[in-house]
Amino acid sequence: MKVLTGYSTNENSLLAGKEAAKMAGKNKEAKLVFAYMSCDYDIKDVIKGLKTVYDCPIIGNTSFTGVIMPQGYIGGDKPFVGIMVLCDPSMIVGVGFAKRKDYQSARDAGEAATKKARIMTKMPYNDEPDLMYMSASPTEEEFFLKGANRVVGRIPLFGGSAADNTITGKWSLYLDEKVTDEGVAVALFYMKNPFVIEFTGAYRETKDMGIITKIDGTRCLKEIDGVPAVKKYAKWRGMKPSELMGSQLLSATIVSPLGVKDRLGDLIAIRHPMFANDDYSMNIGANLAEGTTVIRMEASVDELISSVGETLKKLNSQLKKPAVCYHLVHCGGRRAGIGDRINEVYEEIKKQVKDTPFIMEFTFGEYGYEDDGRNTTGGLMLSFTAITK
Repeated sequence: MKVLTGYSTNENSLLAGKEAAKMAGKNKEAKLVFAYMSCDYDIKDVIKGLKTVYDCPIIGNTSFTGVIMPQGYIGGDKPFVGIMVLCDPSMIVGVGFAKRKDYQSARDAGEAATKKARIMTKMPYNDEPDLMYMSASPTEEEFFLKGANRVVGRIPLFGGSAADNTITGKWSLYLDEKVTDEGVAVALFYMKNPFVIEFTGAYRETKDMGIITKIDGTRCLKEIDGVPAVKKYAKWRGMKPSELMGSQLLSATIVSPLGVKDRLGDLIAIRHPMFANDDYSMNIGANLAEGTTVIRMEASVDELISSVGETLKKLNSQLKKPAVCYHLVHCGGRRAGIGDRINEVYEEIKKQVKDTPFIMEFTFGEYGYEDDGRNTTGGLMLSFTAITK
């Protein structure tokens, strides 16, 4: 496998796509292009620019404020596009796309997109793919994934949710010329190259925990231990509820979110409180269930930065062959908490990956899996994938 990377910060959408593709270079064995870009671009024009070089599928989503490439952090005050191209004559890739509005449920949309991808591979139905990538809009990721699992079962998963720079719904996800702000895109891989995925929040558990006693819908946490959620959380933090109301909650919880353990305790999926309502309930960035335990987690900004290197080190320790590329999904909320120190994240990456091609996007939801567990989603998490020789 050969892997190419490129980027552009040209303000013209079409030229940005052309420049990124030119930097990466043409390869007749290109099978898939991951493309992550600014929500300020005309997405279809960027794709058109990329298509002047690549005739394979282009998949991805808008990324929060930037991307990190081998050359450094790309974005900030400028529009940006970063790409990573997988080139391998033996790799088989199938892709599918579904707009949420075209289906009765997110589960149906996820199933439809994955069926399209499965059909495109032309592989026997009983020959399951090695790996699945998913990009989706925020709010219904778990249901898109349930639909995908109807088609392929529990196979290794990576990917993340589309993001924008202002958390105002300006995000997009796309597959070639198909673009939407609400839907799902899937890629299925049949490949000879081994791979490893590390999915973690990299937070520390505290002794603060309680039972979810009331939720509204799937993502509004009403009560913990029978106490309004914001009041319970404020007591844990030694804060006043008034300090956490409205959007203040989002920034306050980046260094101390909530977590839920899987049934084996191998994975703590992070649940990011996003907004405090007038009744002291919390809107959460992922699904919840009554009767389960929620744990208050902790990490300093220093730890948010160092966890990137530590997670990559753990990922590399599982490799039996050298990596040929890294696909790194980093939560946009963590990136916001890191702020102007984002170049330190780049330094952490380079220490571990050296000169191996990579791309890091910043998402509003992260997807991954643990052995003996189920594919799942979380917020404020890292989903790091290494593909080896």
